[in-house]
Amino acid sequence: MGYGYMAPADPAFESRMRGEIIAAARAMNVGGTDFSTFENSRCNPMYWNRTANGGFELKANVTPSAAINDIFVNGQLYAFECAMAMVMILYRATISMIGEAAFNRYFTDLFLWDWNYDSNLKLITTFNQSELRPGDVVYFKNPDHDPSKPEWQGENAIMLSNDSFYGHGLGIKSAAQMITSLNRERVPGSRTSAYLTDEGLHPDFAYIASLGNSRLGPPAAAKNNPKSAIYTRIGVRSYITR
Repeated sequence: MGYGYMAPADPAFESRMRGEIIAAARAMNVGGTDFSTFENSRCNPMYWNRTANGGFELKANVTPSAAINDIFVNGQLYAFECAMAMVMILYRATISMIGEAAFNRYFTDLFLWDWNYDSNLKLITTFNQSELRPGDVVYFKNPDHDPSKPEWQGENAIMLSNDSFYGHGLGIKSAAQMITSLNRERVPGSRTSAYLTDEGLHPDFAYIASLGNSRLGPPAAAKNNPKSAIYTRIGVRSYITR
């Protein structure tokens, strides 16, 4: 079952936000954060509580925007896996687009762990590689990865341009370079290559724009139940609708 825009997206807003997503990805690339599994994740305890499953839970005494921005300021204090990085990047871009006050109003009780906990971005998935655009989250799948290294089953990445991608832990690479890196982590003797999947993911730009409009605010359903929207996880093909 698909999920459509609640209203037509403003092309200018979408273009600017895609630019902010790309800028946030580039900032993370040079920000000093490390790649790690959930088991070995770490965060700045001034802003986040690290949970038993390796997620980051917003502390009660800090604002959401300050906690997200700290990841890009004090990157050396953080280590996390690639899907988590994508959500951080999308949040950073959202702050840039709607401002800290609106972000703090609508993005309370942040918990960074997996796509399933970030429905407040109202993520939309497309299924045609020809429709991928810079600013989308994409997925490189590694079907024959070494089973002892589940972190190499694939790489979530931000599309920076037609053949440039940022993946947390792998850095900025072309599609071919991403695939080569993943292929190094296959079962010995495997001839099944990693590949770029057809799926692309981006926030509902019209919805995000509404959060920055003090007159309109978010749709009524979102005000009543901010976690009622769709969520999706790239590469695993699990989708839930309201």
